[in-house]
Amino acid sequence: MPVTTSEVPTAPPVGTRPGPPDAPSGGAGAPRRRAVRRRRQIAAVFLLPALLLLGALVAYPIVFSVIRSLYDASGNRFVGVDNYSQMFQDPATLRAIRNSAIWVVFAPALLTGLGLVLAVLTEKIRWKTAFKLLMFMPMAISFLAAGIIFRLAYEQDPQRGVLNAVTVGIHDSFQSQNTASFPSAKTRIGDKQLVKAKDGSYTTTRHTGPGSTVNLGLVGVAPADMPQQAVPAAGAAKAPAGHGELRGVVFLDFTPGGGGKPGVVDRTERGLPRLAVEAVDPHGKVAARATTGPDGAYRLTGLKSGAYTVRLPAEDFAPPYQGVAWLGPALITPAIIGAYTWIWTGFSLVLIGAGLSAMPRDVLEAARMDGANEWQVFRRITVPLLAPTLGVVFVTMVINVMKVFDLVYIIAPGPVQQDANVLALQMWLVSFGGGNNQGLGSALGVLLLLLVVPAMVLNIRRFRRSQS
Repeated sequence: MPVTTSEVPTAPPVGTRPGPPDAPSGGAGAPRRRAVRRRRQIAAVFLLPALLLLGALVAYPIVFSVIRSLYDASGNRFVGVDNYSQMFQDPATLRAIRNSAIWVVFAPALLTGLGLVLAVLTEKIRWKTAFKLLMFMPMAISFLAAGIIFRLAYEQDPQRGVLNAVTVGIHDSFQSQNTASFPSAKTRIGDKQLVKAKDGSYTTTRHTGPGSTVNLGLVGVAPADMPQQAVPAAGAAKAPAGHGELRGVVFLDFTPGGGGKPGVVDRTERGLPRLAVEAVDPHGKVAARATTGPDGAYRLTGLKSGAYTVRLPAEDFAPPYQGVAWLGPALITPAIIGAYTWIWTGFSLVLIGAGLSAMPRDVLEAARMDGANEWQVFRRITVPLLAPTLGVVFVTMVINVMKVFDLVYIIAPGPVQQDANVLALQMWLVSFGGGNNQGLGSALGVLLLLLVVPAMVLNIRRFRRSQS
């Protein structure tokens, strides 16, 4: 059968490659693009509720606070940056900024260091899991409950505050047991034998000499404050004074049940033990000193002839040691930082402990085999390898302490609250705690946001770097 020219296949030109067959209508990439578009639409549908919630709870308050900070307290008059300039001229705000700086400098470093030390030490014990659990338990307590706990623990009264109870116990164990004090003791109304000095001491109004007996009566001592070893002073009051000495008793000039004669040592009236008694010469120098016995008797010996006054020094009437003023202006910020450390130490311990568990052990063992001691291993190997984890813990703590509010508001008493003030608390006080100036409060909120954002950005970068 003859072949026509049109039926003979033509070969491609030399040096060329045959092209692909004609693609179907719409191209091969169209289904792929439709699948990608469909996945994006599905992802947007699932992300929409979270984005709406994020916008309502985060984005809208931020934008509204920035706008509100440009208006006055009423919110009707535009004032521009006046709130920001007023913010840096307010002494309370400057004090809050200073205290927030103290928090940022000390609290994160303390927590990171303490967590590192505890994490390294717990690696060497068998019950490390139980220890970490106990250290982490304060994280389960709300800041409100923790604030109430430490407010009671820091109480000045040793009968209520556990820290001062321990402090007073340690102080009293080292204090001399040879002296006592009766803060409520005083002279009887109309008594002209003793006069009170400006320093709180009592001195006889008349001079006396060696060989005399001077009995000093006081009142105002409650039965509960009377020492158990106190005995009646009548017997000692009758003993004659020897040569070169002054003798007498210091007694409670009060007869239980009534009766008795003022200024006279009656049969049932007890002496005041362990009080200091001094003989003072006309020049104001102490010539002799003694301590009263269980019956209140004292003997001032070695006196030369002359005129002396008998003095009960101020230490006899000093109030008992009440411990440390944890909630005072000087210690209120360190006290609150201590409470914050108690709560967050478990967090840093667990996080650093996780990084320590992931550390390659062969590096540590190689260093020990090369002769490195434990301190060298810790300083030159453990800490450098844990640097990323330590950085995350430190920055996280910085963000948290910038926002601290609950503990300061609950622990700090009203009179010293300004001494413990921080930015978050100042923002609340200005806006809702009596200031009623939401414009200035919004400016403080914007300032707090600007201070927190760099730390948040640094933390996010660290997280991304650790995942890459």
